[in-house]
Amino acid sequence: MFTLLGKAICKLVWNMDQEKNTRYLYRAISGISEDFSGRLLEVPVGTGVLTMLVYKTLPNSDITCLDYSIDMMEKAQHRAKGLELNNVKFMQGDVRKLPFADENFDLVISLNGFHAFPDKEAAYSETFRVLKFGGIFCGCFYIQGENRRTDWFIKHLYTPKGFFTPPFETLDSLRKRLESLHKQVELEAVESIVCFTCKK
Repeated sequence: MFTLLGKAICKLVWNMDQEKNTRYLYRAISGISEDFSGRLLEVPVGTGVLTMLVYKTLPNSDITCLDYSIDMMEKAQHRAKGLELNNVKFMQGDVRKLPFADENFDLVISLNGFHAFPDKEAAYSETFRVLKFGGIFCGCFYIQGENRRTDWFIKHLYTPKGFFTPPFETLDSLRKRLESLHKQVELEAVESIVCFTCKK
């Protein structure tokens, strides 16, 4: 799945070997049940590299993938087309103002998005708003305070280049935030990536 450069970056920046990388990816999508057949929103979808193969196993679900970047989304669309995913649709949009009614989705997933969103308050509010009561919110993103080397790279490289946008959560601040919104919250930090599964 990863190139040699990708593996080197995982080790150098994120202190992750193959086992840790697999664990965080598995944990991040563990909120999606094997027989899921409801309405799912992914925001942001990015290139779809982490989810399109999962969606191939969910033929009875209704999946909407949204991203602000049309270029990124086109790559995801190409992957979906190659996998012949007929139950996945794509929309360009902004997480700060999702174009959906309240309580519209059974599951909302966000992989590696919240650390990049410029308006995190709106992102939390909107993903919560469109999720049905009893629905699942799951995913992963960077948190600070878990690995000093990763924090250094984020501060001195990723943030100045505009890849990530502060302020960033810590494990404790995220737990408090999510528990203020959801009935059930499960968190696991794998190095500087937090994986979460919440029930509204």
